Amino acid sequence: MIHFAFFLKNYKNEENKEILQKIYDFNFRQLELSIREIGYGDQSINKKMKVYLNLFHAIISEIHFWDKLDKSEKLKKLSLFLEDFKKIQFFVDYFDDYNQDLKKKSLTFFLKGVSKS
Repeated sequence: MIHFAFFLKNYKNEENKEILQKIYDFNFRQLELSIREIGYGDQSINKKMKVYLNLFHAIISEIHFWDKLDKSEKLKKLSLFLEDFKKIQFFVDYFDDYNQDLKKKSLTFFLKGVSKS
């Protein structure tokens, strides 16, 4: 979810709005299908999806100003979602690198070869 949040943060603009909405819908539809496959019932799925959606939007909210945060602030932000990890600094560096890598590529880079069906 954190990867996807950084992905949306970097490519969100008016020009990409429609395709990003399709990607967002697809990702959460796949998550729902995975939960169904595990064997949860409709009521449980709705509850779980609500939790996942709220978590995802909380992640987006927390990383919105990622580029303007210093290392300690980034550590606090990620600690909200990765609280059980002992080496959280590794993930701060990892997501800094991931974020920079996303900035170097266009959205089209990730869509090449994707079927239009």
